[in-house]
Amino acid sequence: QVQLVESGGGLVQAGASLRLSCAASGRTFSSIAMGWFRQAPGKAREVVSIINWRGGATYYADSVKGRFTISRDNAKNTVFLQMNSLKPEDTAVYYCAIGFTDWSTEPSDFGSWGQGTQVTVSS
Repeated sequence: QVQLVESGGGLVQAGASLRLSCAASGRTFSSIAMGWFRQAPGKAREVVSIINWRGGATYYADSVKGRFTISRDNAKNTVFLQMNSLKPEDTAVYYCAIGFTDWSTEPSDFGSWGQGTQVTVSS
């Protein structure tokens, strides 16, 4: 059974940085995309960033471009999200997920979601 464990969230002030980590276990994770999504209170879950297996292809939501960086360590089955210049509107629960294929930006193409980690940015 696949298990994803996110960590690294917290309460920070605007302009600060956080680094989220997501460790996956339970199966072989080759040739699949991994992604970060977020959900703010009262809003739908949205994609934040996606990375393919080899790391050569990445996607960022317009709202985080230039501030967030996704990376992965396949040897450790871990994906990271470096978040810089955080804004209050980044406040949400952040989830990582494993894709069914090596590339997609659609949440419906991702399964095996983690439990989420809270990120709160104060103004």
